[in-house]
Amino acid sequence: MRAIDEFLLTTVLLFLAVTVVRWLRDPGSALYLADLKVALAVIGVISGAILTALILSPPGRRSGGHMNPSVTVALWLMDAFPGRSVLPYALAQLAGSVTGTALARLVWGPAVSQPSVAYGAIRPAETWQASDVFLAEGGAMMALILLVGVILAYPRYIRSLPYVIGASVALVIALLGPRSGGSINPARQFGPAALSGETTDLWIYLVVPVLGAVIGSSIYHLFIWRFNACRPLTYKLAGDHSQEE
Repeated sequence: MRAIDEFLLTTVLLFLAVTVVRWLRDPGSALYLADLKVALAVIGVISGAILTALILSPPGRRSGGHMNPSVTVALWLMDAFPGRSVLPYALAQLAGSVTGTALARLVWGPAVSQPSVAYGAIRPAETWQASDVFLAEGGAMMALILLVGVILAYPRYIRSLPYVIGASVALVIALLGPRSGGSINPARQFGPAALSGETTDLWIYLVVPVLGAVIGSSIYHLFIWRFNACRPLTYKLAGDHSQEE
């Protein structure tokens, strides 16, 4: 089952995400970065590299390496992923989020639960209202899906997609991290929020990226898909489901 690959990928993603936050944001760490903007820029670069590596890994190649319910929904709406697999993928990603976060707590101990780390949970800046977070997280996800759609429309560029996604996520974390939190992934926040009890704007982090993905997919269909006939190749990117369970 490709959903098992998504579970494993998301588990690794969240374990490494919490690990990076633990070492860079715990004041007791030798790698502690006091400046939040600098820390988030570094976290962004590392996170982008991790995401690219996971997409290119064997499980990532089998499943498509979504690790994000929003991406799964968007690929389905762009006719690049089978609808019957959306729910299993999303459930696997959320379960992997909790598992990866819990594993990081088990490995790194109480440091993960300290307020400065908080299981890697994302929080908006104190000066940002819920409406600001809503627009930032939804807009960033919409832009990412449109970027993915453009690349899907031109098959000769598909091989570059893992690197483009990694770089885009790194940029989102660096720019929006100090402001909205820069999540754009319900699975990125679900596990950390569940274990830390961090609920500030939680519904936005869980729902709005999916909404942004839906809007981005709709724009894709309106302005990109209708001008391209090279659609079948996109199934390779989303994972080969021709022999799916």
